[in-house]
Amino acid sequence: MRLSHLFGRTLREAPAEAELASHRLLLRAAMIRQLAAGIYSYLPLGWRVLRKIEGIMREEMDRIGAQELLMPMVNPAEVWQATGRYQAPSPGPALARFEDRFGHRLVLAMTHEEVVADLLRTEVVSYRQLPFLVYHIQTKFRDEPRPRGGLVRAREFTMKDAYSADVDEAGLDAAYARVYGAYLNIFRRCHLEHIVVEADTGIMGGALSHEFMVLTEVGEDTLISCEGCSYSANVERAEFGRGAVEAAEPLPLEAVPTPGAETIDAVAAFLGVPTSQTLKAVFYTTAEGELIFAVVRGDLTVNEVKLSNLLGGTPLRPASEEELREKGIVAGYASPIGVQGVRVIADESVLSGTNFVAGANRPGYHYRNVNYPRDFQANVVADIAQARAGLACPRCGEVLREARGIEIGHLFKLGTRYSEAVGAMFLDRNGEARPIVMGSYGIGTGRLMAAIVEQHHDDKGIMWPPSVAPFQVHLVSLGADRPEVTSAAEALYRELEQAGIETLYDDREESAGVKFNDADLIGIPLRLTVSPRTVREEAVEAKLRWEAERVSLPRSRVLSAIGELLSRPGLP
Repeated sequence: MRLSHLFGRTLREAPAEAELASHRLLLRAAMIRQLAAGIYSYLPLGWRVLRKIEGIMREEMDRIGAQELLMPMVNPAEVWQATGRYQAPSPGPALARFEDRFGHRLVLAMTHEEVVADLLRTEVVSYRQLPFLVYHIQTKFRDEPRPRGGLVRAREFTMKDAYSADVDEAGLDAAYARVYGAYLNIFRRCHLEHIVVEADTGIMGGALSHEFMVLTEVGEDTLISCEGCSYSANVERAEFGRGAVEAAEPLPLEAVPTPGAETIDAVAAFLGVPTSQTLKAVFYTTAEGELIFAVVRGDLTVNEVKLSNLLGGTPLRPASEEELREKGIVAGYASPIGVQGVRVIADESVLSGTNFVAGANRPGYHYRNVNYPRDFQANVVADIAQARAGLACPRCGEVLREARGIEIGHLFKLGTRYSEAVGAMFLDRNGEARPIVMGSYGIGTGRLMAAIVEQHHDDKGIMWPPSVAPFQVHLVSLGADRPEVTSAAEALYRELEQAGIETLYDDREESAGVKFNDADLIGIPLRLTVSPRTVREEAVEAKLRWEAERVSLPRSRVLSAIGELLSRPGLP
């Protein structure tokens, strides 16, 4: 490919709203262009990278026996209604719904569990047809309220999603392990350092989920891990130890004045107690308008994802003071004692202590010596608190730590949730009908591309690993006004093409500085330069993108040296 003919142009500056390095560099390097918020075109250079990533995915999925198919992006509403996700609080408005000209309700699929389950219903009859694993690489749409980071959180995106079908949980375990291994190979071949964490099942449901994460300070996910054992989880799911219950004798309930103390820190300071000796009241309103009173120990915070999942996935928003007044609740002094007309959800931390301080539901007053369940009762006591660095590991008791990350892959054990909903059954050896056991496995291809850039760049531009680079060689000709240089560069370009070496040839009439800057920005692994000096010396200058050293190759050895150079260790 001649750079003079390439569609798309490099940019000296990225738009101000591009905050992530991957977003800035993919825009500047003419890889992507934004059409609308969260919606991007892949220009030829970016599309070549995406195709390389997809090729790696196909090879690894085919290696574990997965079969590729293609399912439609537009789905009839009925298949989503059958599983309950069309009308459920989650995914809610993120699922794009519309009607065709005949009034038929349709959706733009954000994932394909429903379609796979419907295919299983029509195609599988007997246990003899199981197990199997299918996948496709398909466009998805998720109406994100806050798309950000370019390809990291887009509304329209491409995903490699796979689905397993088995007769029982043991079969699902085996399929899950095979895909897990394939994902490790995919990320290794993309030169991505990553970790695996336990994750929230979210809108997918199911019994178990793992995320593959790339650690980066600009990641949108918070990860919790243990310094003493292998425990790691997304903060949305992470558990932690709340400490042993002290054997203190419950004291009589006592109302005490706390003028102006409307926060946990203020109350604790006024009464001279640690925040862990207080109870925090947090109020939410569900999508259905129900008021939720969440109670958690004062040194902890409510995990809204855990709370939402406990309530069936309903979206939550902070309750207003007006909504609290309607229920007779005094903001800043709210109490779980005697509250009426609200659903009280208490964290397990209310069980790990005695004689707490809590609101008295009177302005300027709190209660001392609040004990559960003597003084108040909850509709549910469950884990609704958020883990954080410094708390105790739930497995070994050592200290937890935090990191930021970008999700690059996700595995789900779905079980029979979808198959039972649509009637996807099979006859077992005894002729009895049983629901098919399913798993779901996804990798966002654009997000994976962005994650590679986040890990492999410097202040000059991208450093593509050879396995996913748009081209292997960036050929630069310096001296357009010198016929002997042009002739030598053209000859080398023809040789590279004939040898099957993917080459981007900068044949433009630009200065050396412009050409080298663009080469560094685009990030192709190997730069070959033909100049008046190299022509005189019957050589070619070679430089790997991630190395400062330039080497002079004899012209006769250029083709044979390329493979050796590209296989050198040291890619950052």
